[in-house]
Order: sequence, then structure tokens, then C-alpha cells
Amino acid sequence: MTTLSTTHEDITAGTLRGIPGSDLRDLIDTHLHMPFPFRTNPHEHRVTAGVEKWLRKTGLADESWVPEMIARTRPAQLASYNGPEMDSGLLQIVANQIAYQFVFDDRAEEVGRQGPGRLLPMLDESIAVLRDDASPSTPLGAALADLHRQVRERCTPAQAARWAVKSREYVHGLLYEAVAQADTAPLPTELCTSIRSLTAGVEPFHPLCEAAQPCELSDAELHHPVMRRLTRLSADAAVWIPDLYSAVKERQAGGMINLALAHQRAHRCSLPVAVMLAIRQINRTIDEFVGLFEEIRPRLSPSAVGYAEGMAGWIRGCCHWSRTVPRYADTAAAPA
Repeated sequence: MTTLSTTHEDITAGTLRGIPGSDLRDLIDTHLHMPFPFRTNPHEHRVTAGVEKWLRKTGLADESWVPEMIARTRPAQLASYNGPEMDSGLLQIVANQIAYQFVFDDRAEEVGRQGPGRLLPMLDESIAVLRDDASPSTPLGAALADLHRQVRERCTPAQAARWAVKSREYVHGLLYEAVAQADTAPLPTELCTSIRSLTAGVEPFHPLCEAAQPCELSDAELHHPVMRRLTRLSADAAVWIPDLYSAVKERQAGGMINLALAHQRAHRCSLPVAVMLAIRQINRTIDEFVGLFEEIRPRLSPSAVGYAEGMAGWIRGCCHWSRTVPRYADTAAAPA
């Protein structure tokens, strides 16, 4: 693992001059520490077709921009990289949810630019579906209701309840993001990462990682302080890595909730230097995850080990997906 400098001046003077490539993606690939090997799920091709069918069935594909966006984001590929050992049924739920969240997130971003208050009907419907089983009135609501049904059919009641709670946190996070985007005051890095942990939408997938195991986790395992810390580290690393590759896209769109851009604002430095500062933070996060997992692993049941490995899979999967997905192609064109 590369040891990164402690100041952006040192990074500029030292590390950036030694980059073997000429673009931002080379910079990330060179310095990001990824201890988990690349893997894919053999059901990826089938699930890709399933996502397209599900989007048509729910009516989400009727929006003209959605098919092109899905082609650029490849939800089934991301699901495959994150869950290489999942059976085809569970992988399909994961891929459908990834596709839904991309549609929901892009729509929320568009509506939120007109003012945070304009998001309220959209978010209110989602909360009502997740909390009260309310009947949806829009294609987005109908898609969420169908996802909720799929999760309840596949998961235990406790796992499905955790999924719903984490999904509600994600919905609330999009409102926080819209408020932050509308504010002209500088956004502190700590507040940016706090909002990012909600808008990432990673934690709703953790109950699905649990559902992939032979047995439900005990409360003692699930709520152990180390396991809870692993949950936080996994979610942060899994979304901060795409932030590296999406920084160019987000900067062009005026985005605020991005780890690399937060470092750029805080240090008033170039984007490559900000990316290096973000990489240092991510590497520390991944190293802490690995160390804590090794520490607690001997005390875990096989299902709890598999659950933690599933969380690690999200770190690995988001990394390999971000490197090649067309959604972040601008990274390869940005000079380092």
C-alpha cells in the first residue's frame, strides 16, 4: 500500500509527479488500496435481462431518459461484482434495487435543483410505501412497493424490517442533499460525508447480504460494536470510491456531496490533489475494516462471517464497477 503525504502541498510536490499514466483514472488505480480480489457472479447475464424486464413492467422504462441511463450505469454488473456468490433470485432483487435507486436518485437530483420543497411529494410517497404499506400513485412508488414485496418474500421479517428502515434513511438523505445543494454557504467536509453516508444507499443492501447466508444473525452478532463499525466502514468505503471516479462528472454538474470535491473545497487545491487526499481517507477506512474483521472473525458464526464478507464485497464491487462504467467515463479524460 502506498503511504500518502499528509498535506496537499506534499502530494503536489511528490506523489503526482510519479504517476505512470496521464489521467485521473490512472492516478486512482495507482494509489487506491484494494485488498479484495475481483470477482463476478455467473448469473450476471440473466439478471441483466431481468432488470430490463422489471423496468418495463413497473413503467420506469417509459421515461425516455431511463434506458440510456441504465445502459450507462449497468446495475446488473454492479450487483454481480458486489454479490459474486448470491443465487440468481437474490441477485435479481439486488440488481432491481440498484436500478431503482439510480432512477430515484437522478430524478431527486433534478427535482431538488428547483428547490428542496419540490422533493417533498416524491419523498413522502416513498416513506408511506416503506412505513405504512401505502398504495403508490406514481411509477417510482409502484417500483418501490414491488421491491418491498420482493424483499419480504425472500427475507425473514426481521431482515425485511431492517431493509425498510435503511431505505427510509436513504430517502431522507436525498432531502438533506437538496438542502445542502441549495445553500450558498461552504459545506464542511464532515457534513458532506455525513450526508453522503445517507445518500449512498448502500446500507439497505446489508440485510440482503444477511439473507444470502444460511441462518439469520443473532442480535448479539448483528449489534456487536465491532460489527456495527464494520457496517459503517463498508458503507463509507463503498460510496467514497465511486466519488473518486465521479468527481469530474459531479463538478461539471455543480454537485456538492462528493468526498473528493469536499476535500477540494476544504483545501482549495486542484482536483488531482483532492482525489489523493480522498484516497488516503479511503485507504485508512479499508485498512480499519480489514483489521477489525480479522479481529472479530474467530468469534463469529459462519453466517456472520458471510455477512461481513458480503459487506466487504460492496467495497470491492463498487471499486471495479466504477473503473469501467460509462457513467464515469469522463475520469479517463481528465488530466492528472
